[in-house]
Amino acid sequence: MNHRVSIAALVLFGLFAGCQPKSDYREVKQYPIEQFMKTVAIGGSSFSHDERLILFSSNKTGIYNAFTVPVGGGEPTQLTNSTTNSVFAISFFPEDNRILYQSDIGGDEILHLYVRNEDGSIKDITPYSNARSEFYGWSHDNKSIFFGSNKRNPRFMDLYEMDVATFKPTLMYQNDLGYDLGDISNDRRYVAFSKTYTNDNSDMYLFDVQTKELKQLSKHEGDIVFSPLTFSVDSKWLYFLTNDASEFSYIKRYELSTGTTEKVESAKWDITSMSFSHNGKYRAVIVNNDARTQIQLKDSAGNSVDLPSLPDLDITSVKISRGEKLMAFYANSSSSSNNLYIFDFATRSYKQITNTMNPDINPEDLVVGHVARYQSFDGIAIPAIQYKPHQIKPGEKAPALVWVHGGPGGQSRIGYSPLIQYLVNHGYVIVAVNNRGSSGYGKTFYQADDQKHGGVDLMDCVGAKKFLAATGYVDTTKIGIIGGSYGGYMVLAALAFKPTEFAAGVDLFGVANWVRTLKSIPPWWEAYRNALYKEMGNPDTQEEMLKSISPLFHVNNIMRPLIVLQGANDPRVLKIESDEMVEAVKKNGVPVEYVVFPDEGHGFAKIGNEVQGYAAILQFLDKHLKSNAGITTETAQKAKQ
Repeated sequence: MNHRVSIAALVLFGLFAGCQPKSDYREVKQYPIEQFMKTVAIGGSSFSHDERLILFSSNKTGIYNAFTVPVGGGEPTQLTNSTTNSVFAISFFPEDNRILYQSDIGGDEILHLYVRNEDGSIKDITPYSNARSEFYGWSHDNKSIFFGSNKRNPRFMDLYEMDVATFKPTLMYQNDLGYDLGDISNDRRYVAFSKTYTNDNSDMYLFDVQTKELKQLSKHEGDIVFSPLTFSVDSKWLYFLTNDASEFSYIKRYELSTGTTEKVESAKWDITSMSFSHNGKYRAVIVNNDARTQIQLKDSAGNSVDLPSLPDLDITSVKISRGEKLMAFYANSSSSSNNLYIFDFATRSYKQITNTMNPDINPEDLVVGHVARYQSFDGIAIPAIQYKPHQIKPGEKAPALVWVHGGPGGQSRIGYSPLIQYLVNHGYVIVAVNNRGSSGYGKTFYQADDQKHGGVDLMDCVGAKKFLAATGYVDTTKIGIIGGSYGGYMVLAALAFKPTEFAAGVDLFGVANWVRTLKSIPPWWEAYRNALYKEMGNPDTQEEMLKSISPLFHVNNIMRPLIVLQGANDPRVLKIESDEMVEAVKKNGVPVEYVVFPDEGHGFAKIGNEVQGYAAILQFLDKHLKSNAGITTETAQKAKQ
């Protein structure tokens, strides 16, 4: 998990610091949700063996399927034809045009790995009943794949190598202690693991495949994170992330022959990942720079490689071809959808090869998000992303929403969100808060909400109201709160613990009962169980504390309208959480709406469901927030009885 900025440093940013949107009133066309969802979502990239095609995932068909597109551009070709379960492309085979992809059933997260042959036939290569499989990577010689599976023990992911000529798996490491794979050396001699104790404390291990020796590389005291990234191409060095003696994560490397370590690279923000191209000609470093992705590309001599200049766009998801001649990457912004590009190292030229934005939407009608900061109740500066509708007239006051990300420990980032753009397009100001406990701002900030949930993190969200009021264009009687997963919990907590602060709440699959959620986490999360307990509390020893922060046990306080969206197959936040919450709120006499999707899990992957759910959200907000601040006095009195 990412790490965070010191509290003292954040205070220096001051009240309402950051980039404030200037007055840019103009009328814009308002679009129905169907138009926003015609903007295609895409992701992933893999070059074909001859470097003529790129493999990626797209929801163009209404559900994610695998597609290819020529590196020179052209019409994408659909490879899979699922109409029920999402298909997420992983990789071309290195020496032919077969592809590897993963899929589950209805969002249950029990992933299987599949091969699509060149004749279109499909083979499940991990057909293990009720077992989850995860792709880890290709061997350097292209003859096998590495993957993890919990088929032996539902709690832990064992490491396997599978020969692609026979698709027969061989157990490479039996994982009985909950280690997480970092990387496998190109010579297959070494495997790097991490062991997570808490979100702030982990160790790093090196397993020798020949001698079967497992060596701890990171003996330390106190809360320090050690996370292996990758081995060097020649298998002599192990590169890893750590925040030892630093607020932010930086890169070091360990020499396998001598055991010596040395610092490689640091930044003013968290470095989140690093990778080498196939033969080591290039090295890509990813930095989480104030909710934006910053990519640094260097050649083997350490010289920086200039990336394409794309003003106002973030370059993400860099993938270099095996021949090291081409690079695929994505570029997007808060007002521009994700698109795939190809960069030619020889000519230093690039080309956009997809066009995902719905042509019926005028890009000028969309809103650019601006990074800002505001001061919370105790003086801590809270980072946020601010969206102001174009159509707010001078002197006019608009309704607003406080948007809370998932997690715990997630981050609201600059990036395209159809739901945010849809709501802003229909007149809602949005401030996406990164309350304390969010990643990306230093480890002190990240730890600042541990076992204080529903308290200090909620107060950071309440503090956003003052920030919105200070803009001068927000009606402070019409501020709602919206969020998913952990953000959904914050919505319920806001309505239960600060019942008069927000005029309405939108909960997407949020936690209502932490005791149940922590006791029912998916078995493959076993390695993170103690980290969750340290963050939230132990349900076996701290049940009363967890009940005190669980909205379900304080539902009688709720007096403001609520809408809940839930996937029936959610393995993380069980449907019963939302069932019980909705039923209890109804007993208060408070307006509550409930939208359940029988074929979704933790998050919504089918366009039809997103259209239905997001339209319901806007209709709810227009009824209870835009046209009617809060609830009637009669309903409020019933809620207090």
